[in-house]
Amino acid sequence: MTRSAKPSAQSAAKPAAKGSFAAAGYAALDGALRAICLALPDTRVTLTWGKPHYRVVDKIFAGANDEGGRLTIGFKLEKPHARELIARDPRCRPAPYVGAHGWVEMEVGAAPDWDTLRGYLLESYRLIAPKASLAKLGLEPPPSRAGRRAQPQSSRRKSP
Repeated sequence: MTRSAKPSAQSAAKPAAKGSFAAAGYAALDGALRAICLALPDTRVTLTWGKPHYRVVDKIFAGANDEGGRLTIGFKLEKPHARELIARDPRCRPAPYVGAHGWVEMEVGAAPDWDTLRGYLLESYRLIAPKASLAKLGLEPPPSRAGRRAQPQSSRRKSP
């Protein structure tokens, strides 16, 4: 007996929920963001908190959101770069919860500047990606990561 290649009703893709990234009509934007992020080594997209997030290995380096009718893309920058961008670009603000660590949320609107966004996404990838993934692009970790090493077991904070 052979199995049918046709997906069953249970395994067929479910329609996007109302208010989700796909249902909001951002398919072209989602496609462009996917093309940029998934072209980088060792990346994948996951639905995290109901929205597409781009990971290198298991760490998030970018995400998209469409809450309140505003389409935003989040990414991590070097802290001085993040502060400068937030100060000069009214579309940018510190990302909720993680803004103190260099994460920026940028409102992109209907016609994003993909060349500029590609640069921000690459910087985020470079800050998050492991050395082996960076080496596949011929990149070195940024200076802010170059001296980091895992803490020895004895100096790690112990939970109470």
